[in-house]
Amino acid sequence: METAKQNKSAKEAYSEGTDYQFATSEINLGPWTSYSLINDPKHMCFVLSRYKFCAKMLEGKKNIMEVGSGDGFGLPIIAQAVNHVYSVDWDKRLLEGNAKRLSHLKNVTYLNIDLNEDSPQIEVDAIFSIDVIEHLEPTKEANFFKNIVGCLKPQGVLITGTPNVTASQYATPRSQIQHINLKSMQTLRELTEKYFENVFMFGMNDEVIHMGYAPMCHYIWSLGVGLRSEWVKRK
Repeated sequence: METAKQNKSAKEAYSEGTDYQFATSEINLGPWTSYSLINDPKHMCFVLSRYKFCAKMLEGKKNIMEVGSGDGFGLPIIAQAVNHVYSVDWDKRLLEGNAKRLSHLKNVTYLNIDLNEDSPQIEVDAIFSIDVIEHLEPTKEANFFKNIVGCLKPQGVLITGTPNVTASQYATPRSQIQHINLKSMQTLRELTEKYFENVFMFGMNDEVIHMGYAPMCHYIWSLGVGLRSEWVKRK
């Protein structure tokens, strides 16, 4: 017995499935993502895979904070998975651009704060950063993390993703200039253990998350869960 679907022509099916998409307003890409599309498009796959990992880890959380949102390329993936996102960056230009381009995201609040110097007056269930800590001045790292964990609930989660120092020989000239605070799997673990009772480590190569041989990971992750007692806010 033939169904109505089987009786449709290919053109009819195509029109029904795509015409409404052509009616959708198009969204511009931000400055960093536009640069990637023109100069290194495959890098966009890696970035989105990192955001997907964070979204899966944090799915269902009520309030979370992204540290260093950049031009917001992965922000829609996160916003789809959680109740509310505080998008924090020190570059006002990026946040203003994100607010315009991503105005359809109704569960995002943009905060222009330099976390090297100050901390937002919010309390969240989880925080994540992607490609941020390698840009920190090492002398400011401790204050940076103090300002971050000050926003976390006692049983909060911190996800930190950064390129592996062992892969720095393969970095682009731009990354070699900007990455002034690279970590290994061991030093990232030690850093996270200063603030959290439980720390879990992952490696990443291209789009693949794994627990393979640490020195061969291009990218590394730490997942800190539950603040150490000395970092819990006293009410």
